Amino acid sequence: MINQRLISDIGANIKQLRLGKAKGQTEVANALKISVAALSKIENGQTDINLSRLAQIAKYFEVSLSSIISKEGSLSVSQDVVEEIAELKQQLVDKDAEVMKLQKKVIDLYDKLGL
Repeated sequence: MINQRLISDIGANIKQLRLGKAKGQTEVANALKISVAALSKIENGQTDINLSRLAQIAKYFEVSLSSIISKEGSLSVSQDVVEEIAELKQQLVDKDAEVMKLQKKVIDLYDKLGL
């Protein structure tokens, strides 16, 4: 049996896919030939979902099965955000190096003063 956390994560990923495509539960449920209540239970992690239903949902949303199952699939980060994070990391490395140089200067000054 699949653990409850995974079922909840899969449901949340499906809900995020649906909302990302600006589709209502009724529209998606009708396309999948299931009730709105059944879709709601899937999205809220209240029911197990079998592999064939997962495949049907992946096909409907035109995504891979793994993107529905994995947590990474639930995160949609734009390239701009990725680039900004990389730039901030580099700035942090640069500032860290600057602090190290200043610490060395302070130590050298203490040595010259004999403290």
